[in-house]
Amino acid sequence: MAQLSLQHIDKIYDNKVQAVYDFNLDVKDGELIVLVGPSGCGKSTTLRMVAGLEDITAGRLILDGQDITAKPPKDRDMAMVFQNYALYAHMTVYENMAFSLTLRKENPNVIHKKVLAAAEILDLTSQLNKKPAQLSGGQRQRVAMGRAIVRNPRVFLFDEPLSNLDAKLRGATRREILLLHKRLQATMLYVTHDQTEALTLADRIVCMSMGHVQQVGTPLELYDTPANLFVAGFIGLPPMNIYSVLVQDGMLKGKNFTVPLDSEEQYTLREYNGREIMLGVRPEDAALGSDVMLKVTNNENLGMNTLVHGYIGGVQESELKLSAKLKGWTEYTHGDEISLTFKRKHFFDKETTNAIRKDG
Repeated sequence: MAQLSLQHIDKIYDNKVQAVYDFNLDVKDGELIVLVGPSGCGKSTTLRMVAGLEDITAGRLILDGQDITAKPPKDRDMAMVFQNYALYAHMTVYENMAFSLTLRKENPNVIHKKVLAAAEILDLTSQLNKKPAQLSGGQRQRVAMGRAIVRNPRVFLFDEPLSNLDAKLRGATRREILLLHKRLQATMLYVTHDQTEALTLADRIVCMSMGHVQQVGTPLELYDTPANLFVAGFIGLPPMNIYSVLVQDGMLKGKNFTVPLDSEEQYTLREYNGREIMLGVRPEDAALGSDVMLKVTNNENLGMNTLVHGYIGGVQESELKLSAKLKGWTEYTHGDEISLTFKRKHFFDKETTNAIRKDG
């Protein structure tokens, strides 16, 4: 287990393209941190800098109080699990898991004990004599994790390890990683573009965009109190509905709709009266009511909930699209009109895109 600190980390490539800007993060001992964001946001580059596979242009990387910025990968005591498994096809599962220890010329008895222990944790004991080609995708990913476990590293690094698996296997392997973390109490950095993985796995999430950290916090903090419009739109499925509205005399006036503000919301927006802001409403916060008319385009029944999609006021313009997640099974069809109320609203400054909070 280990404490890891990334201090003012920059990454600039030889062609002058900057991939990561002033990245700062303190990872606690035994914490599982998930870096999430769209493709090209810098999350994998950051992980590779931690692993030593990419040079750090500026800043410092501190592991348990020791500066390891310039240390080669082999001296960092970290283990990385890659997206493509990176298994040796000609070796058995046992040999793949033991490979790094064999290179270190550890005692064969010690190697055997470590491999068997890791295999038991990952339910691979019956697969040890098989070759990777004989395994399913989920089993291969577990072998890759087992190869990391036997090293007993101070930090585990995961680079989109589930992206090659189908939906069912992703869910099962995600649960295995959670159990693995609880069992090992290990420090882990995990990179993904899948917000479901981020929300279900992380102790804390680092949300990135275009090389910049947008917000660091618990899954609930990023979902419930997004720091800006990017986080609000990225975290949550379906994504948050976003509208440009005018704050005026206790009301929010949007294109083709007007909704009232309660006293607390009016206080939060006290400095914005007469100005335009961005209003955010999560689909699950749009409930049947009497404030906004929605003309339905399609209806997705999900069992306990239904996703209803349409346009506010029936005007088919992109800025008036709305998705509502209603409780129960509904039978709305194209052209139906329903009335909604926004149970909870999120407010964002139109110029800075930062969240507007009650306490300023």
